[in-house]
Amino acid sequence: MANAVKLKDLIQDNKIVHIVHGKQYITGKEIAVSDIYRPGLELTGYFDFYPNQRIQLLGRTEISYAARLDHESLVCVFKKLCTPQTPCFFVSRSLRVPQELVVAAEAAKIPILSVSESTTYISSILTEYLRERLAVRETIHGVMVEVKGLGILLTGDSGVGKSETALGLIRRGHRLIADDRVDAYQQDTETVMGEPPQILKHIMEIRGIGIINVMELFGVGAVKNRGPIQLVIKLVNWDNNANYDRLGFEESSRDICNVEVPQITIPVKVGRNMEDIIEVAAMNFRAKKMGYNATKTFDDNLTALIAQNSKKDK
Repeated sequence: MANAVKLKDLIQDNKIVHIVHGKQYITGKEIAVSDIYRPGLELTGYFDFYPNQRIQLLGRTEISYAARLDHESLVCVFKKLCTPQTPCFFVSRSLRVPQELVVAAEAAKIPILSVSESTTYISSILTEYLRERLAVRETIHGVMVEVKGLGILLTGDSGVGKSETALGLIRRGHRLIADDRVDAYQQDTETVMGEPPQILKHIMEIRGIGIINVMELFGVGAVKNRGPIQLVIKLVNWDNNANYDRLGFEESSRDICNVEVPQITIPVKVGRNMEDIIEVAAMNFRAKKMGYNATKTFDDNLTALIAQNSKKDK
């Protein structure tokens, strides 16, 4: 199954989950959708739009209603709930699992899991977990840092100085998220997250020095495990023949996991303090988000000055 979460991984990653029945059926079970379903209507016999591919969550309401049904009705309902596509059943609040469900799930080889938490809470936890694991993902060659609370992805050709620039920012008190390779995934329609591969966590490669562990050298405050990619800064080697944006009118973006992220290009050459420039870029980006645009202000003032001089000439 493409882009699916193994049920055994979900259980291992969420320690609050306990196996009630069908432990032997967990291996091989996969979940392909992040939505959780509470089969309330199905308990009444309405199966026209039953989303059987979702995790089926039974809470106090469903269990209480099932307790009012006779044995034959429960056998019929739970048999219909247990389809080959159904990954598992969850029962919240450590409620007693109806025996009719145990029999039907055993026949269909579907695990039954339990949590002590409330139905709303476990639904939220599972949905968030599955959305992150099932999200659109992309691997990017670059360095990700958090500068003044802003998640910045540094990209550019190999050797342009991404890691060295990031190291300078870390020494100034900013935080490393990922070096060399950034694993990006879509959190929602407007947010894309970045994180390092497990093997590269807190690690940087600096040419001439080799591998360094940022957390060991600079402390736990110098690293972060993940964060939103809010701005892409593309570093390019300085070209005297290139026409770089000097006023900030040019706006561009980069598509990362189906999310458009603002992007700016900064030329690199000897004598330019890249750490200062990136810090200012972060502050300027945040100012724009708060409604202040220095470029627009300059343009408005220039237009007003030209209009004023034109009146004087007349």
